[in-house]
Amino acid sequence: MQIEMWSDIICPICGMTQQHLHNAVAEFEHGDEVEIIHRSFQVHPGLPIEGITQTQLSHNAGMTVGQMNNILRPVEIKADQEGFGGYHAIDRTLGPTDLTHELLAYATAQGKHHEAWSGMFKAHFGSNRQLWTVDQLVEFSGEIGLNEAGARDVLTSRRYKAQVEAEQERAQRMGAHGTPFLVIDGKYSIGGGADKATLTRAMGRAWDADHPAPVLSMLAEGDQCRPDGNACAV
Repeated sequence: MQIEMWSDIICPICGMTQQHLHNAVAEFEHGDEVEIIHRSFQVHPGLPIEGITQTQLSHNAGMTVGQMNNILRPVEIKADQEGFGGYHAIDRTLGPTDLTHELLAYATAQGKHHEAWSGMFKAHFGSNRQLWTVDQLVEFSGEIGLNEAGARDVLTSRRYKAQVEAEQERAQRMGAHGTPFLVIDGKYSIGGGADKATLTRAMGRAWDADHPAPVLSMLAEGDQCRPDGNACAV
């Protein structure tokens, strides 16, 4: 089973859902046969490179501080309940993530897919790391074992720009309007954040649909003792 998850590193619901998903797969009966693949989807391409606080972003969207807290505090609680440890969805700075996703694509090509995605979520929501300028991303690349010179070359040449854009366009063709957006085996979608129980049920239904129980053809039938006992009555 393959689960694709489209996310943005600065999307608070994405970081929470990633935590739920990894825990759900770990507990799933067939979890050892599940592959998680992260895909890129930039949700705030127009943010200033110097960054903007979550409070400022919410204010610009016409949201009060109280409304922002009502939405994001539960996200923090749910992420920490699943073991994230110090999830900060409000007290952080956001910025444009086009280069961020290009580094993630490079990391994937270098065999560092999960280290890069999980590491960025942990750095951003756990430590308010700003990961969108070339220098910030090059420093992060070294922390996960990537060649820093190679990372800088990728980011300045924009080698993965088309690939990142194609990933987002593919999600949008399948009906995604935002993040997170999950697709199981290219056939079953889950839009928006989902808790561990919901993800586990979705995986179970998808697994059963693709692995139906065998139907045997009855060639002959004799007397039986059925569960109600009637067939065995004297």
